[in-house]
Amino acid sequence: MTASSPSRPSPLPTPGLRIPAPLLVWVGLLLGMLRVLGAEEPIPQRFNQEVARHRELTNGLPAAPVQLIEIGPDGSPQVFVSNRWWRFTRDRWEWMFGVPESAADAFHFPDGNGAGVRVPVPGKEVRQLLRRGEVQYLVTTTEILRVDASGVVPTGWASAPGTSQPQQLAVSSEGELWLAAATGLFRRAAAGWEPFRAADSLGRIWGADAVAGATFDKAGRLWIATRAGAAALQGDRWITFEGHDGLPWNDFTGITPGAEGILWFGTRLGVIRYDSSGWHYRQGPTWLPSDEVTQIAVNVHGAAWFATPAGVGAIERKFITLSEKAALYEAEIDRHIRRTAYGYVAEAPLKVAGDRSTASPVDSDNDGLWTAMYGAGECFAWGALGDPAAKKRARKAFEALRFLQTVTQGGTPSPPPGYVARTVLPIESPDPNRGRREADEQIRQWQDSMWKVYEPRWPKSADGRWYWKSDTSSDELDGHYFFYAQYHDLCAETPEEKAEVAAVVRALTDHLVTHQFALVDVDGTPTRWGVFGPDALNRDPRWWVERGLNSLSLLSYLAVAEKVTGDAKYGKISRELIDLQGYAQNAMFPKVEAGIGSGNQSDDEMAVMAFYNLLRYSKDEGLKAMIRQSWQRFWLLEQPEMNPFFNFAYAAVNQGHMATNQWGRIALSPGPGWLEDSAATLRGFPLDRVLWPAKNSHRLDVVRLPRQNSINVVTPDTRPRGWRVTQKVLPVENRSFTHWNTDPWTLDYGGDGRELGAGTVFLLPYYMGLYHGYILRR
Repeated sequence: MTASSPSRPSPLPTPGLRIPAPLLVWVGLLLGMLRVLGAEEPIPQRFNQEVARHRELTNGLPAAPVQLIEIGPDGSPQVFVSNRWWRFTRDRWEWMFGVPESAADAFHFPDGNGAGVRVPVPGKEVRQLLRRGEVQYLVTTTEILRVDASGVVPTGWASAPGTSQPQQLAVSSEGELWLAAATGLFRRAAAGWEPFRAADSLGRIWGADAVAGATFDKAGRLWIATRAGAAALQGDRWITFEGHDGLPWNDFTGITPGAEGILWFGTRLGVIRYDSSGWHYRQGPTWLPSDEVTQIAVNVHGAAWFATPAGVGAIERKFITLSEKAALYEAEIDRHIRRTAYGYVAEAPLKVAGDRSTASPVDSDNDGLWTAMYGAGECFAWGALGDPAAKKRARKAFEALRFLQTVTQGGTPSPPPGYVARTVLPIESPDPNRGRREADEQIRQWQDSMWKVYEPRWPKSADGRWYWKSDTSSDELDGHYFFYAQYHDLCAETPEEKAEVAAVVRALTDHLVTHQFALVDVDGTPTRWGVFGPDALNRDPRWWVERGLNSLSLLSYLAVAEKVTGDAKYGKISRELIDLQGYAQNAMFPKVEAGIGSGNQSDDEMAVMAFYNLLRYSKDEGLKAMIRQSWQRFWLLEQPEMNPFFNFAYAAVNQGHMATNQWGRIALSPGPGWLEDSAATLRGFPLDRVLWPAKNSHRLDVVRLPRQNSINVVTPDTRPRGWRVTQKVLPVENRSFTHWNTDPWTLDYGGDGRELGAGTVFLLPYYMGLYHGYILRR
């Protein structure tokens, strides 16, 4: 055993269903065959969801630091705050009247019946209360006291040589006392307290200096927490954990055992859970009332309760299904996110931090894109489940997106037919054109020399009821086409419904074809980002960065148009672009930067939608054979992001396929772990979609990305970016974002609790996974 690759404490066996041995053999053979064929076991519906509570845990409790926390005999949390004991019952804190108030000359704590026990030490000096049957131990700033029916007995810590301020006491099942102290790890022997040297296999001494925590887990192993890391005594060997082993942080305040195989570590910057699957870090207001966790108590159900300077927090785990989680997000969208009668879905500012009832949705620059991605999820939901509510939501999204096309026509000024707006505002809104020209001139002068300056950026609709936003970008179009393809395929059942979709797609695609593959605005020139033609992409040096992605997008638009309208002209146009302008070759390189973590995440999101549509709907087998390889090379760079949307979109069109080149045949199925990563992300999304800050740049298990992996390799990243030692990005539990275009390699996130994100980031991949069979329906 070495410290760099320690053997882990073996998890205890879990009782479960007993399967006859012959059946196990056949099941193993079947699963093996499925893996060979590129299939995976679908993700089960039921899982253990983490639920954080703290804002609702203030009722009745004084606004003061929590000094002690424990689980009472009846299973209720009880805390020592402001010299009094309080019990949490019926969703509020109640003063335990049977326990006198502590004072400068006496500390009082409740016995098993709720009556007070008096100990003659100042209440403010008590650091820990540890119960073992009929015996209680008090850890003060200077002494360790044993309290039982016979009275209060010091253990001699205060008079022991070389001792210092105690941190945490641990008692073994045999009654042996161990102490984490500011000067090391100590054990109480017959002769008194003595230091204990914890040496690992490399000869390093753990616990010779400050030890912040000590406890015994359910298997009877002693654990200690130090600035060097965590360590467990298994037999006569110390097993150590450091950053390269996955330990997230080391500024510990203590350790508390949970259920079998689970430990909770308090730190001054969050809390850590260790279990058989590894280390799990929880930090920030999404999870805690304060990052400084001074004590932890765990109840019989596995819920962890935290004492902090800002009050009490809790993280519970409850079994729910992915379907139930989806229903919660759907309800939140319907109640708080939708904007205008058309129901655009993006995000909603909150007037009061964390208070969803104060949600006030406003327009976003990409209402069309976000509503399209939400609507596509509903299409998959209808296709997978046949849920009428999903079909109704998909229809509403279709009406909202179609309106972005029709609202642009007939007014003054008006763009050419087929143009789609970014978003709309009711005419009663403050005029969004005021001050806009000056802002655009600043952008062109200081940020983007190709930025357009014109008026009005927000024209009025022909009926005078709406402002609509122009200068629509390519990401909007990617979203529109992504949605229309799924809606036509899965939801539009009657000839009339299919004709509606075909009309919208034909108008938009003909607009592009008519204007040299550009989206032409109210001023008669292409929008800033709506350029897809060969003169720009292949011959204008200002557009070389967009060449690959925009070629891919245009080929996917034409594939969708041919499928939806049934008009072969779009396929012929696609083939001309391939044969005469090299668009298939362009699309082999949709990502300019070639390192993991590099490139614009919005571009990555756009490429995923374009890849999916092109490979599902194109009739050009030669083109698809090339694009499958492009998609594979692209996805391999994205795989560490643990993105279920990207993963399901890739597997749906490439799983089980092979590519052939001059060197032989290549398997295109996704590699090992993609489905497990997708499941972890879907399960990991907090139920709270409010955006709170999250900090990870200090973590020991994070490796910073070098300059070659910058978003733009020419311009090095200025904010911290990285991934874990597992070579995967941070889990979603440690990130704070609204859409899949957020950079997942970012380590620190802002947020003040005043924005509510839509659950689309969960709903789209969840329903997509259901539709393609990667998630069990029941």
